[in-house]
Amino acid sequence: MSTKALLRVSDIFEQLAVRIGRLAAWAAILMILVILSDVILRRYFVIGSTKLQELEWHLHGFLFLSCLGFAYARGAHVRIELFREKWSERTKAWMEVAGTLFLLLPFALAVVFFGWDYAAMSFGYSESSPTATGLGGRWIIKGVLVAGFVLLILPALANLIRSLVWLLTGDEAARAAIEAELSDQHKTV
Repeated sequence: MSTKALLRVSDIFEQLAVRIGRLAAWAAILMILVILSDVILRRYFVIGSTKLQELEWHLHGFLFLSCLGFAYARGAHVRIELFREKWSERTKAWMEVAGTLFLLLPFALAVVFFGWDYAAMSFGYSESSPTATGLGGRWIIKGVLVAGFVLLILPALANLIRSLVWLLTGDEAARAAIEAELSDQHKTV
C-alpha cells in the first residue's frame, strides 16, 4: 500500500471518530435538561425519580464514551509535558508510536474484547436496573462502552499510521499532519 493510501486511511479513521463525537456531543443538552428536571422535581415538588437519576448517568456515560475518539483526534488527551517539551519532533513521534502500541491499543482492545461479552450477556439476560422503578435495557449503555473504545481506537490507529509513515519514509504530508498533532497547541474543536 502506498504512503498516500495509508494517509488516506488514517484520515478516514480520524474523520469518522470526529464526526461521531461531534454528533454525540449534542447529548450534553439532553443531559442538562434531564439534570435540571431532576433537581427541580426534587427541590420544589419533593419527587425523586430513579429513572431520571439513571438516565443522567447513562447520558453522562454515553457522552464521555462517544467523545473519546474525538478528544484523542483533537489532541485533548494527557501527555507528560515536563519531558515532552524538550524532545525533538522525531522523538515525540517515536514516543507517540510506543505509547499507542504498548499502552493505548492493548488497553482499548482489552476493553472492547471483554466489554463485548459483558454487553452480550446483559442483552441475553434482558438486564435492567436492580431497582424496580429504574430503567430497562442496561445492555445499551454496556454496548456504548464497547463502541466508545472502538471510536478511540480509530484515531489512535490514524495517528500511529501517520507517525510511522513520517518516521519510516519521511513523507512530508505525514510530517505535516503529525507535527500538527504533536505540537503543543491543541487543534480547535
